Amino acid sequence: CMYRKRDYCITGENVVLVPYQQHHVMKYNEWMQDDLLRQQTASERLTLEQEYLMQQEWMKDDNKVTFIIISKEVYKQDDKNEIDAMVGDVNLFFTDPNHKSLAELEVMIAEPHSRGKGYGHEATVLMISYGVTELGVNIFQAKIGSQNTPSLKLFENKLGFTQISCSDVFKEITLELKWTNQFVKDINWTLYKLLTKENC
Repeated sequence: CMYRKRDYCITGENVVLVPYQQHHVMKYNEWMQDDLLRQQTASERLTLEQEYLMQQEWMKDDNKVTFIIISKEVYKQDDKNEIDAMVGDVNLFFTDPNHKSLAELEVMIAEPHSRGKGYGHEATVLMISYGVTELGVNIFQAKIGSQNTPSLKLFENKLGFTQISCSDVFKEITLELKWTNQFVKDINWTLYKLLTKENC
């Protein structure tokens, strides 16, 4: 059941993925005032009130899972302040309700000082692991702007996604990963641990 997304967090070595909740919205909205982030994520500028409404819609949507990426390092250094430790988000959503084995994946590291630390890679691996083990996904796709070099390097070079299409109109590249046993060998599978929120 997709509603389990409200009850669990996912912990790795350097990040914890927590469900996107109301207390995260203000900082998320601040992130999305940045023109470059909106361009890279194909997002619209929303008011804070609209952002709260959007968060509620996402939580009710059975075809979308959104986790906030928490840096363990910042969390420990900053007196366990979850908001200050937010560094980005990762999303998994089903574009075809009749084809739940295929899901689209998005990741964003919004905090500039948190880029280049491997947080995006680890969060994506954790989300893929969650998609496979909890949701039955075996094909993952990512649509990335053709100018978004860091994301293209992450998905193609580090995660093994392959290009399946390119849109000149939208300036967007679609990448795909089919889950195989080889992928399990290539990633640090021990990163993945699903916990109840109380134990995070």
